[in-house]
Amino acid sequence: MTVNKSPIHPHLVRRVPEQFSWIDHRLVRERYIDHLSHRGAILYLFLVTVSDNQGLSYYGEPTLQKRLGLQAGELQDAREELIKLQLIAFKKPLYQVLPLDPRREVVSTNGEASSVGEILQQIMGGGS
Repeated sequence: MTVNKSPIHPHLVRRVPEQFSWIDHRLVRERYIDHLSHRGAILYLFLVTVSDNQGLSYYGEPTLQKRLGLQAGELQDAREELIKLQLIAFKKPLYQVLPLDPRREVVSTNGEASSVGEILQQIMGGGS
């Protein structure tokens, strides 16, 4: 059986707005979303929605907690989850939504390949 795939309400077809507020379909297709908790998913959705054209957002922790209904520890856990999955970078107070590139290797300054997460950890003082 073939399904007619046309909008139910053609006058209400969603368009990507001029501002940088969209969600990459690879989030689902490449199964990133399968690894997100509910808290991680709501934080990611919020950050993708409010970030600028470079993926940057300056929302502070109190605002994020209030807007997302999260406690401080829950927000921290969600943030760490997104960092571990290389979906965002965070250097207080700045969040950066990272691209969903299938290639997650970058070249470090010493010429050795390192993951984005390892480099961010080094930048934030957690690595050697």
